[in-house]
Amino acid sequence: MKKVANVFPETVASEKKQTAEPTQKTTSFSEEDRCEGEVEKDSTDALNQSDSSPKGTPPSNTVPNNCNSEYFKLLRFGVDSLYLSYPGEILPAVDDKLKELKQIAQSPEPFEQVKAQYPINGHIFEVKDKGARLFPYILEDNAFRIQLSRSQSVPLAYVKISSEYLTHVGSVAAEKALKAILDQFGAVHESANVSRIDLFVDFVSSENMESWDRHAWVTRASAINTYSIERAFSGWVIGVGGVISCRLYDKTLEIEKQSKKFYLHELWKKAGWNGKDKVWWLEFQLNREVLTQKGLGKLTEVLDNLNGLWSYATTEWLRLTLPNEDDQTRSRWPIHPLWGYLSSIDWETNGGPLSSRFSVARVPSNDWLCKIGLSTLISFMACKGIKDFDSGIQAFKDALYIYHERKSFNLGMIFDDYIQEKLAIKTCQFNTFLNRSIEAEEQASINKYAAEYRKQSDGE
Repeated sequence: MKKVANVFPETVASEKKQTAEPTQKTTSFSEEDRCEGEVEKDSTDALNQSDSSPKGTPPSNTVPNNCNSEYFKLLRFGVDSLYLSYPGEILPAVDDKLKELKQIAQSPEPFEQVKAQYPINGHIFEVKDKGARLFPYILEDNAFRIQLSRSQSVPLAYVKISSEYLTHVGSVAAEKALKAILDQFGAVHESANVSRIDLFVDFVSSENMESWDRHAWVTRASAINTYSIERAFSGWVIGVGGVISCRLYDKTLEIEKQSKKFYLHELWKKAGWNGKDKVWWLEFQLNREVLTQKGLGKLTEVLDNLNGLWSYATTEWLRLTLPNEDDQTRSRWPIHPLWGYLSSIDWETNGGPLSSRFSVARVPSNDWLCKIGLSTLISFMACKGIKDFDSGIQAFKDALYIYHERKSFNLGMIFDDYIQEKLAIKTCQFNTFLNRSIEAEEQASINKYAAEYRKQSDGE
């Protein structure tokens, strides 16, 4: 057996790995409790078929989204990531401003770098010091990562809409807000084209997700990999690096160890999660090549055909099956009961609750800040032998001041200026405050044009 890689599957979506097999070989094949009318009877009874069964079970879009069986419970489904492009031309004034802000971001002085911000429609975008191929300008906050071009031979904008923002407002509203921003950057000639869309389903199941080996996956992809973290099985990745790929992984473990997206817990509980069971996340990444093969390019076309895309992904491109050693024709192997549920989700129905809270600022949670802050304070108190909390805070404050006052002195800075510079760096990274005066910039621009006008009027 090959070793199971010690990573989360979603972190290696763009890396090619060698095929691995899980070592455990147990499964809960005795499950008979199913939601009434949710999957065709052949799918439900797949485990009772003989090894010589000639054909598998075609899935049907009849799974009720309030399914609440012991074997399978659907929590949410929808669009997890969305990458869009817009043909158009940048406005000359915007081009000039972004060129200036990019130069500011490239300044060797931190107090200058923090001014590389672009406020618009309630967003305070950080302007990056480097661009991407064909896109010299990159602006980012917690909702959007916007790449802008200056060339008419490429799209005006290539944009990633964040997963957290999509969880808050959904695809249609998110794109509407994005378009309102892009209209101020330039002339947008067409509606949004989809460069990539990630479709997800999160669910609870009593099935053992590492109970089958890689041969149970019948797929057009060549790469099939398993992953673990700290010896705990974390999931599968199929087709990594291709125009379509699939990830099935333990989302509860991934949130705890990596992403910290604890806001999903609230949504799962609204859908009936008990707060204890593992939540599994099935995701298909569909790139533009596969979308155009299906005659889908515009966002409206893609969103209108999610059932068809999901059906293609889960019945043609990939199936989880019950292998039959006596039948060498793998296409005839019956589908696994779990796959019967997953492939039969109706994308024309409600995908579940949206999150009630969202901020365009990329800020860490209060819980995380308090956890880290207390850990640092307690460590200081333990080192100094201080047991009283208030005394510990005062002593820690004094120690902070002494250390950083000395550091600011060595840098030739006043302590207050030193602190304000540190604060400005964080507010730029977090998209929380604007570190320069827009009013002063506007007045300077007016004065500049007035001076040029007077110069021309004087005949100079």
